[in-house]
Amino acid sequence: MKSSRMNATSRREFLRSSLGAGAAIAAATVLPCRQASSAQPIATGMRLGLVTYQWGNDWDVPTLIANCQKTGLKGVELRTQHAHHVEPDMSAIARKEVKKRFADSPIALVGLGTNQDFHHPDPVKLRRSIELAKAFVKLGHDVGGSGVKVKPNDLPKGVPEDKTTEQIGNALNELGAFAADYGQQIRLEIHGGCSQIPVIRKIVAVATHPNVFLCWNSNQADLEPPGLEANFNSLKSRFGATTHVRPLDTPKYPWGDLVKLFVQMDYRGWILLEADVKVDDRIKAILAQRALFETMVAAAKR
Repeated sequence: MKSSRMNATSRREFLRSSLGAGAAIAAATVLPCRQASSAQPIATGMRLGLVTYQWGNDWDVPTLIANCQKTGLKGVELRTQHAHHVEPDMSAIARKEVKKRFADSPIALVGLGTNQDFHHPDPVKLRRSIELAKAFVKLGHDVGGSGVKVKPNDLPKGVPEDKTTEQIGNALNELGAFAADYGQQIRLEIHGGCSQIPVIRKIVAVATHPNVFLCWNSNQADLEPPGLEANFNSLKSRFGATTHVRPLDTPKYPWGDLVKLFVQMDYRGWILLEADVKVDDRIKAILAQRALFETMVAAAKR
């Protein structure tokens, strides 16, 4: 019976393509941005998609696909514990059905969004989270995604910060190696108590596996000294195929400046709307966000 995992040669090719494609993405960076190959090809240039957080949490897979088509979105990240029920306990038949639904549509399954995190002082909890993340990696492979989002996610009291960031980084290295065998990126969302850029820099200094990437999450901490541009530039060499943004008219964040930074680095991944507010008409709201995104991209290119 043929294994669903990559053989050793395929794995080496996957990692080589991760490094090679990234160099084309971020020619302006000091280090090449490492973009992994995927089950579904990453589009040339930035594309707007959706995280099923508030604006897609009660849509099943057929509804998600239909509504993305209605609004002109090109891809979706499926967050865990939502109505689409794409979870590790799915049967093999159900996994094939999800993969086929996306393959038969113009909408890309960008990846899976999990709540797995690796800050736990309790080694049992830490191991449980790592193993569940591996189960999501297998699921991502089976349903045709290209990566799995995980979280750092905190700095526990009474534990030295460097010990926690090293532990998180080591967990990510383990996952990065595991996920490479399945053609999946590991995407660390800049999130929670680890949102400060210096903390993330400590983590990625340990997490050096070429299949571990960052998912920029558009936090207020991005604006802390030395400022958005400097913080962005300090991490962009580690960006993967996904970025999370709030609605682009949310106050107190310079969305136009952020879009310009992505345009300037020739980012070729997904800008994913992760709306944290509820609205009466989500289709109308997504259409408005798409128009705003396109306006910002056009302005950044001038």
